[in-house]
Amino acid sequence: MKKILVTGADGQLGLSIRNLAGLYPGLNFLYIDINDLDITDVVALSGFIRKNRPDVIVNCAAYTAVDKAEEETEKAMLINAVAVKNLAGLSKELGISLIHISTDYVFDGKAGKPYSESDQPNPVSVYAKSKHQGEVNVIESGCRAMILRTSWLYSEYGSNFVKTIKRLASEREELKVVSDQTGTPTYAGDLAKVILDIISKHPVPGKPEIYHYSNEGIINWYEFAKAIIEESHLNCRVFPIPTTDYPTPAARPMYSVLSKDKIKQKFGIQIPRWDASLKICIANLTSGN
Repeated sequence: MKKILVTGADGQLGLSIRNLAGLYPGLNFLYIDINDLDITDVVALSGFIRKNRPDVIVNCAAYTAVDKAEEETEKAMLINAVAVKNLAGLSKELGISLIHISTDYVFDGKAGKPYSESDQPNPVSVYAKSKHQGEVNVIESGCRAMILRTSWLYSEYGSNFVKTIKRLASEREELKVVSDQTGTPTYAGDLAKVILDIISKHPVPGKPEIYHYSNEGIINWYEFAKAIIEESHLNCRVFPIPTTDYPTPAARPMYSVLSKDKIKQKFGIQIPRWDASLKICIANLTSGN
């Protein structure tokens, strides 16, 4: 039986993995979050991993406050880059496989076509730079690893765009949402299933490899907000605005659609469309699941 260590286990993806874990009887799970272990502390981390000896580490831990990272540069780098270096180094030394979650934000958004894994990153914010450095640290470690970039993650758990829009639309008569940032929402439940399917059926690559995963379809934030409100049966008008009307401390890529051809061909997976997965998430939120 494979032992799987999930870091950041109280976040959106970590909780989504927990929710599906029972469907994988061949996997034995160990969950940690910041309250259990500080993965930026290499001594504590080393002791924990040597004691528990997982076969695979799924690193869901991340600093994700994109705007706040512009001020908390050191903290973002510590969690998104230094901690990842710690995990990758120990994985290499102990022969552990690592699945590390990264982001579409490593790209500058100027390509105008879906980004493939071979496209050159050009991060434009502190958050994006910290996540890119995490990728570099995994690659330079030479450990058995899959770097899995995803985009616009949402779920039934924690704070995310879907839950925020649902709340605001229930409180207000109208909302304004940017319409010139294009990408693809990703339901954390779908991403969790793909990760667990890969772990249970395939070996992690012998050297670091990058893969992209998001749901299918291409939309902007305004269209996503509109769909959330309609699916939630809320009475709130949504108006599109340009990014220039909603300035934020951190720059966002204007186009960050990820090509999923590589992961589909390699693992033979079927990826749901964003709107089908949104229906599932909102149904779960509505029913309280």
